[in-house]
Amino acid sequence: MIIGAGIVVVALVAVFAVQFFTGAPGASPTAAGSSASPSTRPDPSASAAPSPDAPSPEPATSAAPAPSASQAPPSAAPKPGDAQSVLAAMSLEQKVGQVLMVSSPVTGATPDSLYALDTLYVGNFFMKGRSTAGKSAIAGEVAAVSGHVTGSRTAGALPFVATDQEGGFVQIMQGPGFDTMPQAVEQGELPVDQLLADATEWGRQLAAVGVNVNLAPVLDTVPSEAFAPKNAPIGYFGREFGFTPENVSSHGLAFAQGMAAAGVEATAKHFPGLGRVTANTDTDSGVTDAATVRNDPYLAPFQDAVDGGVPWLMISNAVYTKIDPDNMAPFSPVIVTDMVRGDLGFKGIIVSDDICDAVQVSSVPVAERGVDFIVAGGTMALCTNETLLPAMYNGIVAAAQGDPAFAGRVDAAALLVLQAKAAKGLLG
Repeated sequence: MIIGAGIVVVALVAVFAVQFFTGAPGASPTAAGSSASPSTRPDPSASAAPSPDAPSPEPATSAAPAPSASQAPPSAAPKPGDAQSVLAAMSLEQKVGQVLMVSSPVTGATPDSLYALDTLYVGNFFMKGRSTAGKSAIAGEVAAVSGHVTGSRTAGALPFVATDQEGGFVQIMQGPGFDTMPQAVEQGELPVDQLLADATEWGRQLAAVGVNVNLAPVLDTVPSEAFAPKNAPIGYFGREFGFTPENVSSHGLAFAQGMAAAGVEATAKHFPGLGRVTANTDTDSGVTDAATVRNDPYLAPFQDAVDGGVPWLMISNAVYTKIDPDNMAPFSPVIVTDMVRGDLGFKGIIVSDDICDAVQVSSVPVAERGVDFIVAGGTMALCTNETLLPAMYNGIVAAAQGDPAFAGRVDAAALLVLQAKAAKGLLG
């Protein structure tokens, strides 16, 4: 049993449970981060620092392979809003598209992004990079990409549209219509009711441009302020809500509840935590956590998020030697299935961190990464390099064609995605 985060989280859940589960608006928003002191962390743009989760857009550099010859149109018209009916109407290729999320630059879709959506049936996309163009321009870009995920290509299933809007150095959508969000370490200094109100407003700003999933909050606990600058993926960028599991839980849950109140699905990340590593899985290989154990107190924020109803959970790319020394976390059945589904009791969407560009996973052929993630128990594989998406897609299709047991896993993952879409009104 994982230890809870204490009295403060229990009180928070009790006060805001109605807002979180019903999606009712929260309190009136307060100016974001108004009482937080400025961060003194180094500016990554001024040094050779590791990059945050969301990489900058890259130009298309490789030709995408053609889809497999077995692609077929839906076999029957699905019943509107019925996930099982929609799944039954899908071809294998369309099912595979539901368990993938491809990137598309927030400044404008690339031919590779559109190829994944138009030809490979990919049913979800992630707005990556940075834009300061503001609400109107960004809404236009989101709508333009969303228009490619409709109709018979996806059996009427509309897309999950994600972005990475944490605050601080990780805020993809900026400009007029978007608040300048403080770093999470500053958000963690706010009263929880103020953070709830601020996050509700930030969520409304995302919903207004067509985003329905935020790949936030970060629930990794950095052990101390002194260690933070050495913790490349989290502490260096001020992405932690604090230095105890209790503070991370209380403020991370407030952030998630604010998103939910605005109609945006929050994502608890990066299970089982990146707060104790030194290297960044985006830019380094061999990133290892040799401290975290299966029933670690630092897992409490993730348990509290699950107990609070957070609908998405992201898996870290690190190796956890005291949990599963033989597998990176996204390819570990112990972590993805035994811990997330078993220990935490999580029933929502398990999404990978980026498993296309991340240097950590570079030793695994791209075509095998999505397969290995689904075999481990994952639901949706995130690829932030659209030029690599076809290899991942074709790898999953080929594996499902050759292995009925794996095809069943794809069906189960696609059904879970479609059920989540039905709950959000995204099935036509």
